[in-house]
Amino acid sequence: MKRVFVDSGGFFALLAAEDRLHDHARSLFSRANTERWRLVTTNAVVVETYSLLLVRSRGDRRSALAFLDMVSDDAYHVERVRKRDDERAIALLRAHEDKSYSLCDALSFVVMERLRIMKDTAPWDWTRSSTMTTIRCAESDSRRR
Repeated sequence: MKRVFVDSGGFFALLAAEDRLHDHARSLFSRANTERWRLVTTNAVVVETYSLLLVRSRGDRRSALAFLDMVSDDAYHVERVRKRDDERAIALLRAHEDKSYSLCDALSFVVMERLRIMKDTAPWDWTRSSTMTTIRCAESDSRRR
């Protein structure tokens, strides 16, 4: 079974009809459903996505609550961030002062590495950092608006 990590940009694009990549996200999530991908995220991404939907989505609270219902479905695996993940993510942020990714992003990188979710399992755009391969939802990082 293909495992794919989903970040808040992917979830936001799917659930916020006003996002410019909404149709693309719908297509990807539909493909994931058809091909029975195992969608993986973290509890940190759930918190971040809920907050984004609450503040930036036209559907506001309804969209945010619908998202919580969605990720509680068996199609999603919400991996809990561990204490060691926190430590490694903070070390990653300190080691890469030239990068502007968030703590949530750093936690995602660390958890993907721990779970061995590799480049070829994801339909999103990839970039290579000096320490690991990381995933970003192409162009739909809604926090950059």
